[in-house]
Amino acid sequence: MRRSFLGVLLFAVLASGVAADQVTLKNGDRFSGDIVSGDGKTLLIKTEFAGDITIQWDAIVGIESTQHLNLTLKDGTKLSGKITTTDGKFVVAGAPTPSAGPAPKETIVAVRNDAEQKTFDVETEKMAHPKFTYFWSGAFDLGLALTRGNSSTASFTVDGLAVRETPRDKLTVYANSIYANNDTSIPSTTTANLFQAGIRGDLNLGPKIFVFALADFQTNQLQHLDLRQTYGGGVGYHVIKTDKTTFDVFGGFSYDRDSFGSYTIVNPTPPPPLATFAAFQQNSAEALVGEEFDSQISKRTMVKELFSFYPNLSHTGQYRLQFDSSVAMQMKTWLSWQTTFSDRYISYPPVGLKGNDLVLSTGFRVVWGKTKL
Repeated sequence: MRRSFLGVLLFAVLASGVAADQVTLKNGDRFSGDIVSGDGKTLLIKTEFAGDITIQWDAIVGIESTQHLNLTLKDGTKLSGKITTTDGKFVVAGAPTPSAGPAPKETIVAVRNDAEQKTFDVETEKMAHPKFTYFWSGAFDLGLALTRGNSSTASFTVDGLAVRETPRDKLTVYANSIYANNDTSIPSTTTANLFQAGIRGDLNLGPKIFVFALADFQTNQLQHLDLRQTYGGGVGYHVIKTDKTTFDVFGGFSYDRDSFGSYTIVNPTPPPPLATFAAFQQNSAEALVGEEFDSQISKRTMVKELFSFYPNLSHTGQYRLQFDSSVAMQMKTWLSWQTTFSDRYISYPPVGLKGNDLVLSTGFRVVWGKTKL
């Protein structure tokens, strides 16, 4: 009875080993486990005792699978079945002719088990017919600086970004606010109070060419800018577009409407001691040129930069520019530490006021959502 039990146990152990997928390498090493997925560069296999192992695809010379695997070839052919290896080529059992012939390793771009294939098919269907709620991602930045004692100041920066991107189009919604106050003396004074929000849509016409449209809104208390409205659009070109780096250049035209409020300043040539200026509006047609750079320069470091230049076509000689850059260092999957620099400049500020507003801030960044497939 005892011998029978040991025999059954030994058979079960051997059977479990036989039931595993086998991966053979160039150096003769063999791994047993469940093949999960591969992308033509690496292969992921889940083993019982060593956990998940990633194997370089070039090092593999043979696969013997006990489960159904799904192969995708460079020409788009898809095969499904148990895999064996003959003369360094992969044979898929049950594959229909003419695809039944052995598949050279270099022609395979994807390997997935049934579970991974099902997940991939669902995501692919989402990408092919995406609902508006799919593929949103973004970030929320918060910076805070306080001083107390001989001085009493506070500075806040808040930024929000939401992006929905598919292979066909991209929608970006953004907003940022900067506020600073000095309570060192009475009455307290506001030293910065800016707000900007906008939306931009990009539509790819091909692998490199895209068109875009934008709407942008700004206020600036210290510049007495009650509201700047900008509406524009144009054409862009993807100079670089990879999984980790994007560099775009773009150009077009825009309409700008600036509404400045009335204000009073110290008269530089008194009397009277104060000079008052009335509210005014300026409507302009503008050209628009710019570039945008976005790169994952390391596993934990992301760099973003955007520059836009608006030469005024209605009031020759006037212009304005916007520059934004940030560096984010990832601490957790959802949390980063970011440093941001921004510049807003107009060549035609109201009398007695400066045209530049520079902002340097640092603080936490919380990321959310799921990016494109």
